[in-house]
Amino acid sequence: MSDSPRKTVLTAAQPTGILTIGNYLGAIKHWAKLVDEYECLFPLVDMHAITVPYVPAELRQRTRSLVAQYIACGLDPEKCNLFIQSHVTGHAELAWVLGCLTPLGELQRMTQFKDKTAKGSPINSGLFFYPVLMAADILLYNADLVPVGEDQKQHLELARNVAERFNSNYSETFKIPEPKIAATAARVLSLQDPAKKMSKSDENQGATILLNDSPDVIDKKISRAVTDSGSEVKAGSDKPGVTNLLSIMCGFSGRSIEELQSEFFGVGYGDFKKRVAEVVIEGLRPIREKFESVNDDKAYLDGVLKEGEEVAQKKAYKILSKVHRKVGFVERFR
Repeated sequence: MSDSPRKTVLTAAQPTGILTIGNYLGAIKHWAKLVDEYECLFPLVDMHAITVPYVPAELRQRTRSLVAQYIACGLDPEKCNLFIQSHVTGHAELAWVLGCLTPLGELQRMTQFKDKTAKGSPINSGLFFYPVLMAADILLYNADLVPVGEDQKQHLELARNVAERFNSNYSETFKIPEPKIAATAARVLSLQDPAKKMSKSDENQGATILLNDSPDVIDKKISRAVTDSGSEVKAGSDKPGVTNLLSIMCGFSGRSIEELQSEFFGVGYGDFKKRVAEVVIEGLRPIREKFESVNDDKAYLDGVLKEGEEVAQKKAYKILSKVHRKVGFVERFR
């Protein structure tokens, strides 16, 4: 066995409410498999969350809730570090230094910023600066690998660019982070519009299955899920609704599309949906039960966050001291 230190994996998420099965199957389920092989850091980025309108009390509640959901989904706090972004000195501090190396044009080209601008949404400077703070979140811990989805690839590329720019200007300091793409990550789509991703912000509540939905609610949502013309349970570009349900079933059962197509050959959509619902209900049962057992235990959750913060802060100070020295700041007296 190699004595070399484990590589660091970092992936962050905003505390925006109860997660969906899309979040679980497409991301968290795969993160949970990384904790034995890598040193894993999972910051809850509450500073990012205030770039859009929000209610302070809800932000606090959602932050602790996200920790509970992570633990319920298999992120064992004994094997990884869960912590709150705003609790660690250095995120905003490093973002300022990196921002001074980031041309305005790079930020103006960010797809998410352009999309919001095009929609006429109110834009604040925090939202504009968001990608630089995200770069700081990653570089503050010298992360080797960052699990990202399609919508975050551009932001990771900016983090790589600014790290290279800093290293060029001030000498080698930051590792250049690489994307970590799960080969089997499921892309779970809306139950009501399989042309778009399942989202907890969808106004149509029937389009999304949340991790804490009751069995009755799950059964109802799947029974009303959009299917396609014809009656054959088969995946294909001409059957996005059925393909989505098959993909969801694959994610929870571990079986392949081919196996499921064979099992449901000649079976009607109604019976197929009943079976999908059964598999999803059973797959979510231990997650829902674990979530319910820890979500109200404030002392336990705060203990987990405190331990994660202590580990993260030690790493952050180490990088910050190097950055301060290289950019010419006078050494701190404490």
